[in-house]
Amino acid sequence: MGKLSGLRHLFMTLFLHNFASFMVIPAITDVTMAALCPGRDECSLAIYISGFQQAIIGLGSFVMMPLVGNLSDKYGRKALLTVPITLTIFPLAILAYSRTRSFFYAYYILKILTAMFCEGSVHCLSLAYVADNVPEGRRASAFGILSGIGSCAFVCGTLSTRFLSTASTFQVSTAMAMLSAVYMRVFLPDSIINDNLSTPIISEGKSDDVANQNEEPGKKMQVFKTMLSMEDMLALLKSSLTFSQAAIVSFFSNLADVGLHASLLYYLKARFHFNKDQFADLMVITGVAGTISQLLLMPILAPALGEERLLSVGLFFSSAHMIFYSIAWSFWVPYAAAMFSLFYVFSQPCIRSIVSKQIGPCEQGKAQGIISGIGSFANVASPLAFSPLTALFLSERAPFYFPGFSIMCVGFASMIAFVQSLMIRAIPPISSQRVGNCNYMETA
Repeated sequence: MGKLSGLRHLFMTLFLHNFASFMVIPAITDVTMAALCPGRDECSLAIYISGFQQAIIGLGSFVMMPLVGNLSDKYGRKALLTVPITLTIFPLAILAYSRTRSFFYAYYILKILTAMFCEGSVHCLSLAYVADNVPEGRRASAFGILSGIGSCAFVCGTLSTRFLSTASTFQVSTAMAMLSAVYMRVFLPDSIINDNLSTPIISEGKSDDVANQNEEPGKKMQVFKTMLSMEDMLALLKSSLTFSQAAIVSFFSNLADVGLHASLLYYLKARFHFNKDQFADLMVITGVAGTISQLLLMPILAPALGEERLLSVGLFFSSAHMIFYSIAWSFWVPYAAAMFSLFYVFSQPCIRSIVSKQIGPCEQGKAQGIISGIGSFANVASPLAFSPLTALFLSERAPFYFPGFSIMCVGFASMIAFVQSLMIRAIPPISSQRVGNCNYMETA
């Protein structure tokens, strides 16, 4: 009962945090354009600067995600969740105060610095928390519910933006971010108490050497070696063929998703003159369809079809909806493409569930951190590849007229993930064989 209570508090924390993060998405494109290129619907500088920001954030996250997940295996999920949830508040507070060019640049720099740690870490740690408290057979549904909570927050946040001014949007977002941090610290129980380093963070031989040192220098060495080396990450990826295949799928899926998100709003603004309100409408449609799918359809389909087949279904529709966006010929086509989220939202929960079943309970944070780190590496590559392409084909210098060409290329990247997902075969979960000495908090 205590574990279920912990999940309820986790879901509320995640809802509040995502509400604060998502509600500014429809407004940030207009804020960026107004600060850098006032009065224009197409601005290459805004596209480049947004792409550069995303690439730097992705590079930082690529380094930090495995470390964050690994540290959470030792120090507990709650302690590590506190940091990104708190840091999220500060960039939002800047734009809540003012959105002039100087304040925008202050936000831009602080957002890069904080998001290198925050981007993806809340979701990664939430997945590890759920894996701590849910049996293997129910994890796909639990991960789907977790994603559904995120989609619900996405709907509520973007819908509220539709009825708020830009200034009020950032003020409410800042307040909700503060509320999520307070709620998490007060109500969320930790899922792991582990006073000693009991997880196999480094190779077994090195781990034994460290364990033999029971003095203070040995403790310092343990903390230092909490940071995963590249050899450790590669060893974990090679430990299971299914894990390595899921990592490849995760890379190309994230490459496509980040490319779409980096390009889509600028494309719609230049192509159909969308603004904050139209962006919010589009995101509400996406969020409602995704929420219904994750909370109602996925718990039914995951046990019936299996995560592997459901992953392929999600990636197929993900590729299809991106290609549909790229060839949009009228303002209503993006709204129709948004309905595809009813199916493409299956992919991420399925990837995480597949990975969680290949890893022991002591290594859930590490494994989810590695997958998040791979996604963050895609966050670096995607803006570098697709932002210049978007700026080129939305400008007058385009070699031929195809405003959605960069989004078409994004769809092809998603198609690669789909093809790779077809090669994943269902095998019995092996995580139960890797139990280790984890100490779980028992709550009444």
